[in-house]
Amino acid sequence: MNSFPIYQADAFTSKVFSGNPASVCPLTTWLPEEVLQQIAFENNQPETAFVVPYKEDFQIRWFTPTMEVDLCGHATLAAAHIFYEQLGYRSEMIRFFSKSGWLTVTRAENQQLTLDFPADTPSPVEKVPQAIWDGFGISSGKVYKGKFDYMVEVETEDIVAKLSPDLAKLSTLDSRGAIITAKGKTTDFVSRCFFPQSGIDEDPVTGSAHCLLTAYWYQQTGRTQFKAAQLSARRGEMDCEIKGDRVLMTGKARTYLKGEIYI
Repeated sequence: MNSFPIYQADAFTSKVFSGNPASVCPLTTWLPEEVLQQIAFENNQPETAFVVPYKEDFQIRWFTPTMEVDLCGHATLAAAHIFYEQLGYRSEMIRFFSKSGWLTVTRAENQQLTLDFPADTPSPVEKVPQAIWDGFGISSGKVYKGKFDYMVEVETEDIVAKLSPDLAKLSTLDSRGAIITAKGKTTDFVSRCFFPQSGIDEDPVTGSAHCLLTAYWYQQTGRTQFKAAQLSARRGEMDCEIKGDRVLMTGKARTYLKGEIYI
């Protein structure tokens, strides 16, 4: 029987029991893919991040309870937080190689962490799938699609906050999931994210979705910096900035647990 360290952190929040939880498993070498998936299923968190040394940096992979994904913001933030706060990492920047290319996380003095991720350009959807309207229970909205997800802009924050989607219908979409967004009352924009086809009914705070959201609101407003809130039950907040073809997302994380896995 072998043992491996495991940590859990809440990302995009300054306190535990909010933001988005992620498991983080630092490894010396990769375990078989089926074992990584079994660990993620057993953890039953929105994402589990596995990290191994890669040349002078690190390689990262992310698994939901049911599948591997190509990009995950909150679990990357959680992994960087664990490396800084629990594993003694000292450099100002940590670099991760992933299926979406190189990603960096930079630490500031106030314990905030900034993700540097690829921007996701939204494209208008001319033929909107009926599952969008039926799944969100709405009859109108601006519909776009990015690399991973559909995204719908509605008129008010209240519509986003009060939404009770039909997850079975959203799960039929040909995408990773679906995002709904609107201008915010106390933030620049708000959102909620649903990924039932990826094993996550509603994701509490979604960094990768903000690669699309930030690019979209930049298109709509011409602004480059935003304060964003994701209105899940756990709620999370981040500062977003678009710089060329990259999106910077800044937030905090808090460690919840550390332990060992026995396999």
